Amino acid sequence: MRLLGFYGLMLHVAIVYCTELTFELPDNEKQCFYEELEEGVKFDIDFQVIAGGNYDVDCFVTDPMNNVLYQERKKQYDSFSHTTTTKGVYKVCFSNEFSTFSHKTVYLDFRAGEEAPLLPDMNRATALTQMESSCLSIHEILKVVTDSQTWYRLREAQDRIRAEDLHDRVSYWSIGETIILFVVSVGQVLMLKSFFTEKKTAVAAST
Repeated sequence: MRLLGFYGLMLHVAIVYCTELTFELPDNEKQCFYEELEEGVKFDIDFQVIAGGNYDVDCFVTDPMNNVLYQERKKQYDSFSHTTTTKGVYKVCFSNEFSTFSHKTVYLDFRAGEEAPLLPDMNRATALTQMESSCLSIHEILKVVTDSQTWYRLREAQDRIRAEDLHDRVSYWSIGETIILFVVSVGQVLMLKSFFTEKKTAVAAST
């Protein structure tokens, strides 16, 4: 598969074209990815914001005639499937233009095409053997495991980023409290010192 965009990532696997990437989306910016597909090809898109702001982005998908196939505003995550009706370049865009300060990190999984048969004789009309059925079941289970690993990896990335952000805030708060305590302590010492200085001046004046 050929995916054109900011990252220019390319991955070709059998008849199924699959691209999985994580990219940065700065504030007030938009990034688009372009994919040339044949007619009658089914493609699936999964995305999730894993860092930044309220964890939301705008996303839209258009066909070669620039018709909008999918459009959602401020989504944290979503999935979209479509079967192409015309040959040409399809566009997937992510926008963070509504955000003024928040820098986002977005995960994208793009899959196009049909999966090749697991076994060469899978398309025959006869029933599958016990070994073929077992292989097919294991294959389906492994796909579920792969999807689960991806989901847990994204959750781990989200939790790690939130923990690091919380750690930074706690560190800054601790430093601020330390500075405030130091300033207050110095101020109290100077204030007490001024009291004793005034008493000595008053005693000296009376004598």
